[in-house]
Amino acid sequence: MILGILTVDIGCIVASYLAAVWLHGMIAATPAWADVNWILILVVLLPVFVLTTLNNQSYAAANLQDPFRSVSRGLQAYALAISAVIFIAFCLKTSDSFPRLVVSIGSGFALASLALGRFLFVRHMHAIIGGNPFSIVLLHDPGQRIPQGNFSVVISSDAYFDPDRHDPVMYDRLAQSLSGADRVIVACAPQRRLSWAQALKGANIQSEIFMPELDALAPLGISAHAQIPTVIIANGPLGLFDRFVKRGFDVALAMGALLFLMPMLILIAIAVKIDSPGPVFFSQIRIGRSNQMFRLMKFRSMRIDGCDGDGARSTARDDDRITRVGKIIRSTSIDELPQLLNVLKGDMSIVGPRPHALGSRAADKLFWEVDQRYWHRHAAKPGLTGLAQVRGYRGATLYEDDLRNRLQADLEYLEHWSIWRDIKIIVLTFRVLLHRNAF
Repeated sequence: MILGILTVDIGCIVASYLAAVWLHGMIAATPAWADVNWILILVVLLPVFVLTTLNNQSYAAANLQDPFRSVSRGLQAYALAISAVIFIAFCLKTSDSFPRLVVSIGSGFALASLALGRFLFVRHMHAIIGGNPFSIVLLHDPGQRIPQGNFSVVISSDAYFDPDRHDPVMYDRLAQSLSGADRVIVACAPQRRLSWAQALKGANIQSEIFMPELDALAPLGISAHAQIPTVIIANGPLGLFDRFVKRGFDVALAMGALLFLMPMLILIAIAVKIDSPGPVFFSQIRIGRSNQMFRLMKFRSMRIDGCDGDGARSTARDDDRITRVGKIIRSTSIDELPQLLNVLKGDMSIVGPRPHALGSRAADKLFWEVDQRYWHRHAAKPGLTGLAQVRGYRGATLYEDDLRNRLQADLEYLEHWSIWRDIKIIVLTFRVLLHRNAF
């Protein structure tokens, strides 16, 4: 498994630099292999990259079970490696012979190919390797509920181990049973947890204790305050760098889209105005980040006397409030485009949980009455599109599950955010612009 992904990493970097050399030759109109200084760069870069990946645990089992985490570690390793190579070149005063253009183009290709290669490898690792490469052992005491999930080995502890006995033979038997495993999970009674923790702290393996009572808290991890452990139940905003990346991406994409779509937006505004009396835009109070309210902008698609400021009435398929132009712009999601202004203002993001009106209901219940986790989705800025939308969860919420499906997707997005996932969601959005529930 490690050899496989290491081969993918090295192959991506080498292929990227070969492509950069060829492209440089085309641009400079010179033989592609005239300058071989890039080979020296590659010879230095590859071992530095391998050492960096080993140091930042890119090949650790925990980081190879999540495609996005694997991609993040790989890109971090390459960024550190190429920075080290550039620093070495600067110290050796080789700036005259340093192939700047090849390194720049090669690095761009390498970052893209590493991200794609790692994502695909980890995503399809079971098929590539021919099974689960990670060994997970479950130790369970008699009468305890067995956690859901697949385990490589399930061992009933009463037949082999007693953590309350401080017996070298027992510890040796435990070590042999866990030899070669990547992770061990213990399902035991609360009064036995301390004994199992003591028994496994020296086992040299990632050891965990199943605590089903934490399900209701949905913890995100463990922290500490004054050396006393605490359970993390919510994360704050993204880190400074991630916020900078996401905001920069939002502004660049929103400004570019507005400039490109301006002629169409003007024609739509004229059509809305001619089709029915009233303003061009419809604004409505929605719930945004940190549960703060903001005013969302849309092209008006309903008659002015039928506009629902609170959103208490869901739009039906043959809603008599919708105008002729409104029917067209709603079915193509064009009515949402003025929200690009909300993105530039900072109220919204391009990708995030869709903002809901204050009176939105599912099965005649307010959204937060259906599921108490509803407020958790507002930990990030709402988006023009989101994971729920690309999965087809849009339109009227006639049943409680219509909301729960969207909520689950929103919470999944918040837990696993990355700029790469934002880009993927944007691409997938074009598949659902024309949707059976868009009315």
